[in-house]
Amino acid sequence: MSKPYNFFSGPAILPEEVIAKAAESIINFEGTGLSILEISHRSKEFVAVMENARALTKELLGLGSDYEVLFLQGGASLQFCMIPMNLLGEGDSAAYFDTGHWAHEAEEQAKLFGDVKTISSSKADNYTHISGADSWQAVGNSRYAHMTTNNTIYGTQWNRAKLEELYNATADTVLVGDMSSDIFCRPMDFSKFGLIYATVQKNVGPAGATLVAVKKDILGKTGKTLPAMLDYQTHIKKDSMHNTPSTYAVYVSYLTLQWIKAHGLQQIEQHNINKAQLLYDTIDNSKLFKGTAAKADRSIMNACFVFNENSSTEQIAALEKRFLQFAEERKLLGIAGHRSVGGFRASIYNAMPLAGVQALADAITDFEKTV
Repeated sequence: MSKPYNFFSGPAILPEEVIAKAAESIINFEGTGLSILEISHRSKEFVAVMENARALTKELLGLGSDYEVLFLQGGASLQFCMIPMNLLGEGDSAAYFDTGHWAHEAEEQAKLFGDVKTISSSKADNYTHISGADSWQAVGNSRYAHMTTNNTIYGTQWNRAKLEELYNATADTVLVGDMSSDIFCRPMDFSKFGLIYATVQKNVGPAGATLVAVKKDILGKTGKTLPAMLDYQTHIKKDSMHNTPSTYAVYVSYLTLQWIKAHGLQQIEQHNINKAQLLYDTIDNSKLFKGTAAKADRSIMNACFVFNENSSTEQIAALEKRFLQFAEERKLLGIAGHRSVGGFRASIYNAMPLAGVQALADAITDFEKTV
């Protein structure tokens, strides 16, 4: 039976060769005779995996010895708390770019730990775009500025022009980036960021680990004593082994990182652009569907689209149900949109082949003929 195409936003599609190697490791990990699911995290075999995964992450991000890479737990949601806890001292403030649900959640959590100001927000427009610098508030004396590079729910992503505006606006402060849904999808100047974090289950591995890259000299300046598990310096000193890590998630992430290196970020970006262009061209040329995100800010990772509003709510609901079933019959899974947007969302992460996007584009075209 042919494998369905996985368009879910996460846990998401992984490269076939990574899945094959990961499956082997469940039976016999690196020739140990033990499963990766039961191997000790203190064994020399797994310690090597952790060390190599951290080193390869730093290499792919182009970061120097002044940065440390960690594999933690708790997802990006725990980072919403850890970041202000580790960076905000008494009287410090933070600046947030409110570009989507998770960016907003990060901002709300930060308010528990200090003064927070919103630099810009597109919430009033249901996050269909990312505002440019002409509408931003000044970052000022903020201890750090937080942004989310890709907004999974709404299908928007910071383009290169707006990233350059961002770098200029935050040149004198620490820039923090949530890259959970687009890390390694394109080359970037990652050194512009003082801290990068990404839950791995969208573009790197299975659920259970969170990647953090942090510039060491921004830590330890709050004057506060933090709980050990919530202090980045604890995890740096223990090489991400303060407590038992998610061994399987880290191992599969390491396999994916090797796959990313083999292809290179420039080639991966071009592949992602080709997929996104195919899908968006199909949507734009359709008389039945339309995209929801502003074209200048469209994500190459998550494409969101809905039916044109020329029918009643009941008719659109019926059409949505029909199209989801139509797609599922073609083994195109996970394209239902988030409830805050409705319609459809196709997550086309790094490992999604062009053939999968072509199959979805064909489904859109063929379904239109049935209406």
